Order: sequence, then C-alpha cells, then structure tokens
Amino acid sequence: MYWILFIGIALISYLVQANLKNKFEKYSKITVASGMTGAEVAQKMLHDNGIYDVQVQPHKGWLSDHYDPTSKTVNLSHDVFYGNSVASAAVAAHECGHAVQHASAYSPLKLRTALVPIVQFSSNIVTWVLLVGIFLINVFPTLLLIGIGLFAMSTLFSFVTLPVEIDASRRAVKWLQDAGITNYADHPKAISALKSAAYTYVVAALSSLATLIYYVSIYMSRRN
Repeated sequence: MYWILFIGIALISYLVQANLKNKFEKYSKITVASGMTGAEVAQKMLHDNGIYDVQVQPHKGWLSDHYDPTSKTVNLSHDVFYGNSVASAAVAAHECGHAVQHASAYSPLKLRTALVPIVQFSSNIVTWVLLVGIFLINVFPTLLLIGIGLFAMSTLFSFVTLPVEIDASRRAVKWLQDAGITNYADHPKAISALKSAAYTYVVAALSSLATLIYYVSIYMSRRN
C-alpha cells in the first residue's frame, strides 16, 4: 500500500514539475504588457509597498528565485532578472510578495524563518538516524522515535510553507493587475504560472507527510 502511495506521489510530482517547466517556457516567450524586466517589476513592487531597504539582484540557476529575509535581498534568476516576459513579471512579483510579508511581519513567514535552522540541522542527520533506528528498533526504539521527530520538523516546514507561498502569489497577482504591469490578455497567464508553481509545494508537503506516516508505521509494526 505504501509503495503504491509513494509511486503515485512520485508520478504526480513528475507531472507537476513537467507542467511547471512547460508553463514557464511558454510564458517566457510572451512579453508582458508593461514591457518591464523582472528586476524593474521587483523594484517597483517593493517601492509601491513602501519598501526601500531590500536589494534586487541576479542569481545563478533556473527558477532559483528566492527572497532572503536575513540579507533582505530579492534574488532573481538570470532569465527573470533581465527578461520582460509574463513569466519574469510573475516570478519577480511573487518573490517581492515575500518581502512584503516580511515587512508586515506575516506570521506564517516568521514561523517558517524560525524553522529554517532546525530543519537545516535535522536534514544533515535525519537519514542516518532513521536508518540506524530501524536497524536497532528492537534494542533501542527511542532512536527511531528521535529520527521520526527530526523528520516531522521537515514535514511541518513543508506545510507551513504552503500558506506562505500561496499568500505571496496572491499579493503578486493583485499588485500586477493594480499596477498595470499585466493586462486583460496576459494577466490570466501570470496567474496560471504562479498556480503551477504552487502545486509543487502541495505535492512536496504531501510527499513528506506520506514518508512520515511510513516511518511511524514501521515503528508501530516493529514494536508490536
């Protein structure tokens, strides 16, 4: 049953990623109505929201775009930073949505930021703790429980990420229209691109939850 679940989630993840890639490749070829580059869109959205202490800068990698609250930087991939497509505008506005969340002390973002060092620590050791814990479950069952607890932090992080990402996209979509960056023709495309990106976070959260349940079931069955 669990293998069927994992295979199903893996297949869905592949389809979601393929859809995201296709959407962004397609919308990267469509010039946004305003003609602004991603960097210009990001700068304008920040200023329109009264944010002047966040720097917009280029970043290596494809769809590596992110907002770093510790350095207060909006990091945009090369194609987004310099591109003037619908995809570039949507991604830039989304990342600035996180900056707006930070400036307004958005609670889910604060929680996710607080979880980052914990998740980074647990991710470095959780695989080994779980493997050794499974091997020694009849001798030292507490070790597997510790591993499950560490993995649970990653699962919690995945689910906390969902409202953060969805809200950032909501802010981006509203601002793109209100600021006249997109028009009636390309605005639905921007919404579609951001929805496709949001689905990846949903699948990641469900995958993490399924894996957590799997490890819990191992603990329960071995102990019985």
